[in-house]
Amino acid sequence: MDRIMVVGVSAGVGKSTFARELGERLNVEVFHLDALHWRPNWVEAPKEDFKSAQKEIVTRKQWIIEGNYSSTYDIRAEKADTIIYLELPLIVCLYRVTKRWLTHIGKTRPDMGNGCKEKLDYTFLKFICTTYRSRKKKMRERLQAFQEMGPEKNVIMLKNKNRIRTYLETLNNMPASK
Repeated sequence: MDRIMVVGVSAGVGKSTFARELGERLNVEVFHLDALHWRPNWVEAPKEDFKSAQKEIVTRKQWIIEGNYSSTYDIRAEKADTIIYLELPLIVCLYRVTKRWLTHIGKTRPDMGNGCKEKLDYTFLKFICTTYRSRKKKMRERLQAFQEMGPEKNVIMLKNKNRIRTYLETLNNMPASK
């Protein structure tokens, strides 16, 4: 596991937190797509800048890239050796998004673009609710296609909080990356 994509069914599933802990345990640098995609005050980066940043990252020997962003999924999937997929129930994702907002009101999270203070609005909550099921289906299709790219491609599906925690704990028994 040298080039790892961390993706999930929805906002609030825990991709950023998981990737950060995974990076610490494996001693691999973590890149958050939200930090590459958002400029100050929630202005989207130009598409080419967003793509170019990812193309540069995937040339490295080791990386963990966290985030979904389907428009650039192929850039990462082509070079990744592992996809770790997180899936929790919709209600858990909604709870976590709300908790994250309450915890970071008026602040910018470390996994977010500079100058993007935490916000939560009806449009975002509606997006999470209305796309959850279709994203779940699409992610499964993507994971299947990724696995079919070759035997060197590894898919890890973690579908509850206990499996996520246990997976990270098992990494304590692995030798650290160089």
